[in-house]
Formats: sequence, C-alpha cells, structure tokens
Amino acid sequence: MNITVVGTGYVGLVTGTCFAETGNQVICVDIDKKKVERMRNGEVPIFEPGLELLFERNTKQGRLTFTTNLAKAIKDAEIIFLALPTPPGEDGSADLSYILGVAKDLSTLITDYKVIVDKSTVPVGTAEKVHNILAERLDLELFDVVSNPEFLREGVAVDDFMKPDRVVIGTSSERAKKTMERLYNPFVRQGNPVIFMDERSAEMTKYAANSYLAARISFMNEIANLCEKVGANVDDVRKGMGSDSRIGKRFLFPGVGYGGSCFPKDVQALAKTAGQYDYDFKILKSVMQVNRIQKSIMVEKIKQQYGDDLTGKTFAIWGLAFKPNTDDIREAPALYIIEELLQAGAKIKAFDPEAMENVGKEFGDRIQLCGDQYEALIGAEALIILTEWSVFRTPSFKVVKKLLQEPYIFDGRNLYSLEQMKELGFAYQSIGRNKVLSNESAKVKA
Repeated sequence: MNITVVGTGYVGLVTGTCFAETGNQVICVDIDKKKVERMRNGEVPIFEPGLELLFERNTKQGRLTFTTNLAKAIKDAEIIFLALPTPPGEDGSADLSYILGVAKDLSTLITDYKVIVDKSTVPVGTAEKVHNILAERLDLELFDVVSNPEFLREGVAVDDFMKPDRVVIGTSSERAKKTMERLYNPFVRQGNPVIFMDERSAEMTKYAANSYLAARISFMNEIANLCEKVGANVDDVRKGMGSDSRIGKRFLFPGVGYGGSCFPKDVQALAKTAGQYDYDFKILKSVMQVNRIQKSIMVEKIKQQYGDDLTGKTFAIWGLAFKPNTDDIREAPALYIIEELLQAGAKIKAFDPEAMENVGKEFGDRIQLCGDQYEALIGAEALIILTEWSVFRTPSFKVVKKLLQEPYIFDGRNLYSLEQMKELGFAYQSIGRNKVLSNESAKVKA
C-alpha cells in the first residue's frame, strides 16, 4: 500500500518505519527541512530501541522516504496518517492547530479517494472537525476520516507497533474499514484483535486508557506515602496487590511521579473535555494533584536531611529522562527536582545514558553534565536516582561509596533492597519504605 505519514516525531517516525517494514511504500512529511535532510542522510532524530535497524533497512531498500512537499507526498497515497503534535494549551486543552492546518492543506490537494487517519492523540470530536474542514472543498466521495489512536510506549514502541495488544479503529465507513483492515492484517496474525468502533469512541479509548494507567501510578504513590507513615513496605504491598488477577502487576511501582509526552497531557486534556461537557471528573483532578505533589517528595526528603538551604552542597543525579530507554525529557520529574534543588542553592552533577543533550538545552551551564555515572559522584554529598535505567541497577557500590562524600542514596525508583543497603553501609531513602541509616549519615543530620 502507498502510505503518507505527516509528522516525524516519536509516533510518526515509528509508524512510518514499521509500516515500511511490512512492505508498504511510505513517505514521511515534515516541515522541518533540516530534520528531513538528516533523515535522508540516514540519521534517526530520536532514540528508540530497535528503530535504527528498521529505519536503515527500509530507507536503503527505498520503502521509506522523506520530504517537505505535502502535495508530492500524498499524490499516490491510499492512506494519509496525521501524526502531528497536540500540545496542551494554557487552559489544558489539546492544541489542534497543527492537525486542522494540515487538514485545510489537504482539502486543496486531494483529487482521488484517500483515507485520512488521525494517529495523534486528539480530543473527542476531532475526526468530525477534520471531516468538516475537508468537506468544505472536497466531494464526500473523495475521503473518509478515521480515528486510529496509538498505544506506543516509549522505549518499546517498535515492539508495541509490530506486535500490538490491540488495534483500535474508529470509522463509520465500510470502505475505510476494509482499507484499514487490509493495512493491519500483517500485525495481528497471532489473533490479537482489531477493534472497530465509531470515531468518538476510538478517540475516548485512547484518553481513557492513559488516564487509567496514570491513576494507577498516582494511587500507588499515595499508598507508598502512607506506607512510610505507618511503617509498611510498599514493595510487599505491591506484590500482594499485583498477584490478584483482577488487579494485575503492571503500573504498580511507586516513584517520583509520571512524566512524558502522553500521561500528563492526556489526563489534562480529558479533564478539560469533561469540563466542556459540564462534568466534574473528580478522580482525574486528584490524579493530577497527586502527581504534582509526588514530584516534590524527593526534594522534601533531601531538605529534611540537609536543611532548606542547600548552598554549597553538591548532589549527583542518575537519570534525567522521564523513563528508561528514551531520550525524552518532556514533563520528566527530574527537571522539576533539579530546578527545586537549584533554587535551594544546590549544585547538580548529572548523568543519563541518552537524555544529556536534551537536558543541556534545558539547563545550560546551570548544571554539570558528566561523561559517566561515576564522574557525577565525585565530590557529591549524596546520590539521587530519578530514572530506572538498567545500568543503574547493579553499579559498583564500592566505587559509589568511595566517590561520595557520605554514603547516602536517595532512590526515587526503589532500585535497591533495604537489606542490601544496610549490609553495604549506605544511608538510604526510597519511596514507601523505611529509611536505612548509617553511622556516617547520622553525623550529617546532626
């Protein structure tokens, strides 16, 4: 099939590359000339495990190409995917200007039947808005608008696309349904469902799924905070809960709050949609409030240990991306925590396997970015862990202890066991578990 993907962010580039991998001819369109040139030269502009291999194979074999020319890109396309940004506006609602702008452009370019697919996460009713813009200039026989939300997790997006749990497609057109069914058949050969529904239900499904997962995270963070007060261990609580088949094990890990391009934006947008329909979505408001508070939990622990004024103190931070296996720092808890520590007078030395460049653009010379995780420890009062990269799970604790001024770790992702920290002589604070104190850390507090 001939496919055009408009937008080459995380969703657009993964979508285009994976469709090319199954034999389709894919043209990706972007208005950023420099970015398009980089991709034409074989450079993948984002970090996503497994993407580079597929990108290289399909560009070399001519199935995946890039252009800034929308008219040329859609000329022979059967399906046009809109994978454009929908950033939150000042009021929390999703900004649809990019999608509606491209829809307007398409209305002047389409001359034969196309399926226009909203791949971006968009509020309920967006498919109708796109349809109405196209219908202003085009005969209704020339297009159908479909909602096909993505359920890609950054860090495993390629696997999620190639082996989806389910494919959700919203359309009221039998012709569009057959086209989309043919497109996705290679991805669901093991029997995972392609679920057809109306456009509004498909749009709601995406927001409902992400908001529910965000709610699980916020709920577990609340449980963790209460565990600390009552002397319970959230790890044991999590295991006890997760073994219940009605609950399941996933998204029950407490931490310093969720971030990324999806959860914060989607929860906010769904709450805004509810307000537009005069519905007070109380749970979503609480989810957002808990997440805001949770980002400050680690800062509070640090200040309780060292005082509100952190002038002259240096802290090492491991992990800057909002989650492992990505360079994405959008809404990353680390950004908030670093800013709070800087405001309190602290100096920051930080390391992340992939997100250093993006964080450098954010903070400039206000923090020191280090060449490896151990360099960040030199001269630091304590280590703060904010992203659960695999490389941080089994470090040389001997080296960590030697390089830190005091053997103190603040772990926002609960990577280490309390018993291990006690045996190794570290003072250790995590989320939802008892403190481990060493003789050296007791002196610091005094």
